[in-house]
Amino acid sequence: MAEMKNAPINVNGRTYRWMDRPLVVVCVDGCEPDYITQAMQAGVAPYLRELCEKGTSLLGDAVVPSFTNPNNLSIVTGTPPAVHGICGNYFYDRDADKEVMMNDPQYLRAGTIIAKFSQAGAKVAVVTAKDKLRTLLGHQVKDGICFSAEKANDTSKAKNGIDDALGFVGLPLPSVYSAHLSEFVFAAGVKLLETRKPDLIYLSTTDYVQHKDAPGTPGANEFYKMMDGYLKKLDQLGATVALTADHGMNAKTDAKGDPNVIYLQDTLDQWLGKDVARVILPITDPYVVHHGALGSFATAYLPAGAKIGEIVARIAALPGIEVVYDRASGCRRFELPEDRMGDIIIVSERLTVLGTSRERHDLSGLNVPLRSHGGISEQTVPLLFNRRANGIDRSRRLRNFDVFDIALNHLQ
Repeated sequence: MAEMKNAPINVNGRTYRWMDRPLVVVCVDGCEPDYITQAMQAGVAPYLRELCEKGTSLLGDAVVPSFTNPNNLSIVTGTPPAVHGICGNYFYDRDADKEVMMNDPQYLRAGTIIAKFSQAGAKVAVVTAKDKLRTLLGHQVKDGICFSAEKANDTSKAKNGIDDALGFVGLPLPSVYSAHLSEFVFAAGVKLLETRKPDLIYLSTTDYVQHKDAPGTPGANEFYKMMDGYLKKLDQLGATVALTADHGMNAKTDAKGDPNVIYLQDTLDQWLGKDVARVILPITDPYVVHHGALGSFATAYLPAGAKIGEIVARIAALPGIEVVYDRASGCRRFELPEDRMGDIIIVSERLTVLGTSRERHDLSGLNVPLRSHGGISEQTVPLLFNRRANGIDRSRRLRNFDVFDIALNHLQ
């Protein structure tokens, strides 16, 4: 590392100075800023309070759709989805004529900051909560460590850069539907910094708690108390700590607490005929118990000859809809790749989610009122650093994918 230390790294048109101490970038899944505010006010997050008072506390915008995959990849590439190509957890692959998970590196169109630093000689490590992100975040990383908490019992030096990650961290294998999954990520970060001493660590958690517990509730405060302790340990080990989120989180219920859902496939079937349109929900992933694959962003593919302007107007008139765009306009607004979106883009309001057909969504796993994300209303996220920043143009719009730029180019 010494011989490369003064050489800036250029990634996707942005230049990043070499880290002057270990850098830990944390993406806290579903971290609506009020979670941190409420935890501090409850007295359970003293380190975060210290960080806000003595370091740097900013707000930025996540990318829309405000889902996990698009935002994690924006964070690690420093670009919006129009550049890196990952526009959802799930999408319709026109070339293959099938709906697929968007977790394969073949869909990634830009290199990552993590990979570029590793190729220049930095020691890097990536720990994710869910395995769905591992291959994307670890793409083209050279001689680094990359594993998930979900599959920590199935790691090898060849595949993950580390044998027996479970034994290395020293915690039991966590359930994918638990706060322990995120705690494992934080514990792994501390263990790596203590023993392997990477130059750069990227940690990405799960939003299981945020889907269940609103800011300030006992469950949420307990989670942020846990997180606060691990962040303090990372700081005490000499790391620059940079924290942001992939999206916020909101209740998506009516006055009775029932899910407030617009079933778009059912609606388009009534207007256009059965299954002639195709509604895609980019929130879709294998972990649907806590959100039922219901989020606040959707895209729809319409049949040939459909009057797109009329359909846009009709959907926009539905109660609970915030904005509807044709493909070109929506991709300009949200910086999305046009070839991976449908003919129209739909975003629902803060208290509303979008579904396909009523019969396709199993909500039996919901044991608390629905909380979800995906829209403009979940776009505001924290940007926190344990060092003071300077030289930031406060008049420009900050994004969660500015976190590496601030951490490497603007901290004192």
